[in-house]
Amino acid sequence: MTMRILLTGGAGFIGSAVVRHLIEDTQYKVANVDKLTYAGNLESLAGVAESPRYHFFNVDICDAQALDQVFATFQPDAVMHLAAESHVDRSIDGPADFIQTNIVGTYTLLEAARRYWNGLSAEVKWAFRFHHISTDEVYGDLEGTDSLFSETTPYAPSSPYSASKACSDHLVRAWQRTYGLPVLVTNCSNNYGPYHFPEKLIPHVILNAIHGRPLPVYGDGLQIRDWLFVEDHARALCEVVCRGKVGETYNIGGHNEKTNLEVVETLCDLLEELAPNKPAGVECYRDLITFVKDRPGHDLRYAIDAGKIERELGWRPQETFESGIRKTVQWYLDHQGWWQRVLNGQYRPERLGQTG
Repeated sequence: MTMRILLTGGAGFIGSAVVRHLIEDTQYKVANVDKLTYAGNLESLAGVAESPRYHFFNVDICDAQALDQVFATFQPDAVMHLAAESHVDRSIDGPADFIQTNIVGTYTLLEAARRYWNGLSAEVKWAFRFHHISTDEVYGDLEGTDSLFSETTPYAPSSPYSASKACSDHLVRAWQRTYGLPVLVTNCSNNYGPYHFPEKLIPHVILNAIHGRPLPVYGDGLQIRDWLFVEDHARALCEVVCRGKVGETYNIGGHNEKTNLEVVETLCDLLEELAPNKPAGVECYRDLITFVKDRPGHDLRYAIDAGKIERELGWRPQETFESGIRKTVQWYLDHQGWWQRVLNGQYRPERLGQTG
């Protein structure tokens, strides 16, 4: 029987990568539930949208009645919950949206899933899964240079964004403990790759550089992140929802620790090679790097120990940072139409797109 997956946030960056993977590389059926906020872009799914196995529902995860209708119509075997507000700077300027989507939305989705799950036959009910996709930022700041986040690292979120995601993680686990809902949780490191919304560090730097604009770097730029190619993440998530053990948490990382400054300098050097015709007045892309005031509560280091998912499910990233970042830069250079339409729409940079 073909597995039916209800996926929230499938028009976003990571969600669209998962949808593309499911439609292109499996025989699963997919229901994409997305409100289409500023960062949702159906154009990222143009290559799979005509598949008879793909279904789109323009639904807010805070709308319980609409969710009930989606569950009743699609009859999923699993939920993959990716819908979230995810930009730290936005959460600092306006935390209310993060509380509403990440906490209230997760609660509403959990309750819709529980109502649906309770109505299933015993065999189907046993096989059902609710997979919640989260972030390594819930763990807070790592001390030193050798420690790594594990699945048992205590939560210590630093921003309104990470606090809202930590809360949603706790809700998901509570719904298993209290109601028996079969859940899985994954926490990932920083994603990058094609179709990334331009407010995030890597696409922001690429697009600013080719337009000859400043490349803002928070503080001294020595904040460390572990970078994960989004298509590797999509493959990992599918392994977890299909083969993960109910009640378990899996950390997903790319084994690519880089300072923010290293990332920006790498992008500049790749652009020297791949986009040598610079904007007027720019002799060297690195000359555009501009250090700006650090943001409040900025964590210094995140790094994932992905040993558990490697041992238990056999997943490993296929891309190194060097191969993945080259593919990413080339994609943005080759797909100007995509990001130009994004920039001409609702996106407004404001204070966004600094690093981190």
